[in-house]
Amino acid sequence: MQESSKIKVGISAGDYNGIGIEVTLKTFADARMLELCTPVVFASTKMMSAHQNAVGTEIKFHGISAASEALEGKFNVVNTWKDQSELQWGAPTEDSGKKAIESLVAAVAALKQGDIDVLVTAPIDKSNVQSSSFSFPGHTDFLAQELGGKSLMFMVSDTLRVGLLTDHLPVKEVSKAITPQMIRDKVSLMMDSLVKDFGIRKPKIALLGINPHNGDKGVIGSEDDEVLKPTIQEIAAKGHLVYGPYAADGFFGSGTYRQFDAVLAAYHDQGLIPFKTLSFGQGVNFTAGLSHVRTSPDHGTAFDIAGSGRADHSSFHAAVYEAINIYRLRKDYLFWSKNPLKKAVLQDKKPSKKPKPAPQAE
Repeated sequence: MQESSKIKVGISAGDYNGIGIEVTLKTFADARMLELCTPVVFASTKMMSAHQNAVGTEIKFHGISAASEALEGKFNVVNTWKDQSELQWGAPTEDSGKKAIESLVAAVAALKQGDIDVLVTAPIDKSNVQSSSFSFPGHTDFLAQELGGKSLMFMVSDTLRVGLLTDHLPVKEVSKAITPQMIRDKVSLMMDSLVKDFGIRKPKIALLGINPHNGDKGVIGSEDDEVLKPTIQEIAAKGHLVYGPYAADGFFGSGTYRQFDAVLAAYHDQGLIPFKTLSFGQGVNFTAGLSHVRTSPDHGTAFDIAGSGRADHSSFHAAVYEAINIYRLRKDYLFWSKNPLKKAVLQDKKPSKKPKPAPQAE
């Protein structure tokens, strides 16, 4: 399918005292990016100019009052706020948190109205954005509310995709939060995304165990035997390529993850530590399951280097590319699904043998 016009990439500014605007500027300092897409940043031209002076990029801003006014071939900046905010590099202030949410809310509104096609979010600080009107642990829960659907935090790179059963939960609450229905829902979301968003016709998914060594037959915990294993068997019995549970240490240490299209981790650090170790700087945080495409870089606000010009924009650059790729693949999938008599060639992998068990680390 051919796009009739460049994809409009909406970008929320994140915390302006962090590195979000810096990595945005560095990404689009390459003029070739404007040949790929039309950026629409929700901030203010004054704030963008202040960051540009610090970073040293030379981008000409096209200031507009609404995303609908964005022009192709321009670096569009929607003046989301008019008052002059005072930069305090590396300090999460009340105003920087407030402006981060103003930017996000405006970007999501434009996405729902069709004025932008995809959303890339720069990092926020989870503590200074809390208010009576925004009481979410991060972007994901807010976006699930606004865009509809059940969300899945999906970290993706060229070599690894990791989703989470539970994300921003205290470790002590993880086991009781994982139920058979949650597992079924998350596996279904992951499979659906792999088919529609990544063009994989028959996805192969691995689930990681909850306890060390999958509980060692109940010695360390019973959740793996009583909750994970029977649910995985139930899903596999329906013809889906779902395997596990695997002990996380041996699974990643032996490279077994390479045999799968995606991995579903039980909790945040179990999945994100190996992902960032293997893919940091090239990884992308994708929120699967929503009605619209949203990605973000795999890092946070990096207050410790804000304003120094040292931020690496590789992950943000990858997030822009990933949003565009997913948008196109999803659009193609919907087109061919509505035209079943036409032959569509989906990006697929050759079926492989059932993966061997990962070695158990002691």
